[in-house]
Amino acid sequence: MFERLDQIEARYEDLTQSLASPDIVNDSARYQKTAKAHAEIAPIVEKYREYKDLTKGIADSKAMLADEKDPEMRAYAQDELTQLEARVGAVEADLKVLLLPKDPNDEKNIILEIRAGTGGDEATLFAAEIFRMYTRYAETQRWKVEVLSSSESSAGGLKEVIAIIEGNRVFSQLKYESGVHRVQRVPATEQQGRVHTSAVTVAVLPEAEDVDIKIEAKDLRIDTFCSSGPGGQSVNTTYSAVRITHIPTNTVVSCQDEKSQIKNREKGMRVLRSRLYEIEMEKQQSALAKERKAMVGSGDRSEKIRTYNFPQNRLTNHRIGFTDHQLEQVMDDKLQPLIEALTTHYQAEKLKQETASVV
Repeated sequence: MFERLDQIEARYEDLTQSLASPDIVNDSARYQKTAKAHAEIAPIVEKYREYKDLTKGIADSKAMLADEKDPEMRAYAQDELTQLEARVGAVEADLKVLLLPKDPNDEKNIILEIRAGTGGDEATLFAAEIFRMYTRYAETQRWKVEVLSSSESSAGGLKEVIAIIEGNRVFSQLKYESGVHRVQRVPATEQQGRVHTSAVTVAVLPEAEDVDIKIEAKDLRIDTFCSSGPGGQSVNTTYSAVRITHIPTNTVVSCQDEKSQIKNREKGMRVLRSRLYEIEMEKQQSALAKERKAMVGSGDRSEKIRTYNFPQNRLTNHRIGFTDHQLEQVMDDKLQPLIEALTTHYQAEKLKQETASVV
């Protein structure tokens, strides 16, 4: 591990020097690529240097204990040694996590798809609230949210909404949100105060680039039709809405959010590309070795992953046993504690698998 860390540190120094080179500074593309590579390994180098400082401090404290005769100085050295040894273990554990293989999708934007499930109108109302929750969280992260398509219910909720969220490492933070989200509460339409259970499904797909998925024109059927819903005469009477069918997989995407057929087609292709990318990724996951099958299960959207219990102001994430009794704050935008808990859990699982494979 430490030989690899030395190599990463040397690479970091080379990149630091390159960022000051006039040849790279004057080449925008090369500078951005170099700066990105530099930023990616910076956390590892900072942690490694902290580790080296701690180990040097431990060595100095041990030397003082061996040579020092004064009782007060020996007590000081022993106290210092105890503190440093406690910290170095935690830093070494952090380094192991930082060295884990990176998910190639972590840097990507996402396609967020939310659909009302069981529960009728109450499910559509909750789908709208879940979308609002993610939108508000995106605002705190300075991400951009763009709705591609949506379908409202008669109760004012959402039967379905598909959006693109763009920003820094969006997929890395939201990739564990896919699944069935269950809500338990008294609906506004309930006259007798009974608690109902409803559900929505959330899908988080990494946005695929052209280099990830190649789509042949001959494999597409593109239909145009008049948009429905609010938007004025131009929306409802012109063939601006687009339906794209990928014939080999029978994957269908519709987009009618824009007044321009060209823009709707562009947005529809972004969604289609991401869905096909997900299909390809699922094929690869199903072919993985036996020891990785547990991780495949964590991406199954048919699993109930979370319960929102409003009467008890409680949120429970079933996959990791995480409970938060501040549900109202979570629905406002305070998702960070949950996201950090999920990330820590799955990093620990990955670390266990890496350790087991080495043994």
